[in-house]
Amino acid sequence: MRRVAILDDYQGAARQYADWSTLPDSTELTVFTEPLGGTEDVIAVLEPFDVVVAMRERTPFPAAVLDRLPNLRLLVTTGPVNAAIDVAAAQRRGIVVSGTRGAGLVSTAELTWGLIHALTRSVPAEDRSVREGGWQRTVGRDLHGARLGVIGLGGVGARVARVGLAFGMDVVAWSAHLDAEHARAVGVTPVTKRELLATSDVVTIHLKLSARTTGLLGRDDLALMRPDALLINTSRGPIVDEEALLAALNAGTIGGAGLDVYSTEPLPADSPWRGAPRTVLTPHLGYVTAGAYNVFHSDALEDILAYAAGEPIRVLTP
Repeated sequence: MRRVAILDDYQGAARQYADWSTLPDSTELTVFTEPLGGTEDVIAVLEPFDVVVAMRERTPFPAAVLDRLPNLRLLVTTGPVNAAIDVAAAQRRGIVVSGTRGAGLVSTAELTWGLIHALTRSVPAEDRSVREGGWQRTVGRDLHGARLGVIGLGGVGARVARVGLAFGMDVVAWSAHLDAEHARAVGVTPVTKRELLATSDVVTIHLKLSARTTGLLGRDDLALMRPDALLINTSRGPIVDEEALLAALNAGTIGGAGLDVYSTEPLPADSPWRGAPRTVLTPHLGYVTAGAYNVFHSDALEDILAYAAGEPIRVLTP
């Protein structure tokens, strides 16, 4: 093991959350704080490295990339799974792929509520107004008594639902394979997708991205939503048809959107989202907390040390 790369460390925080000095003395550690670029850029930059640490899905590793990284021996992904890594292709090339413990479920649920509050109480607009000399420009919306529609009642969705119940909201849920008994045990009413979209004041998405969930909310689905309804997405951008959502926002057929995820990340400088009306936007911060980073980076270091000792751990398989 000669060269280790840590990718997409946007905050320059990787060295803070693990003691990288414990790597073998001959190891050269390089931390990249900016996206590497397109496929050819990724290959050119990473060609010399035999170990790469990937932060979630920020840099994809399809077969087309892995096949052109002849020196790569260990690819570590933060989190226990990574849909952006072709694990089968890595296995064919003899590249070990190791993961870390999961983290970020609680923090993503917390951020979801941050976006809901920011929209219902116009927090960003009122903050700007106060700084510019203004005072009380908007009238907020009550959550108590409103309907919260949760799409996906898993680890994040169930946490979001429980908070909604604590606020006195009427909480309903839907997903393609929703366990109605589990929903009722949480205190949530299972409904159809159509009913959830047509009757909810706030719709919040908590699903994994897959072929089945890509484009799950399209133009016709968004058209079911009330003109004052809010859409929250802290899962993955492609679950929602972004062009359809932008069109609905520009036309005023839905009340607003709180987004932490996008089909292209980081957002291009000319992305239409940067000027979209009635939105609160965050840069995929759901799992970006000290607690999650501590787990991710300490486990990534542990993976590398185990591999160097000839005993790889947390190895992912196709």
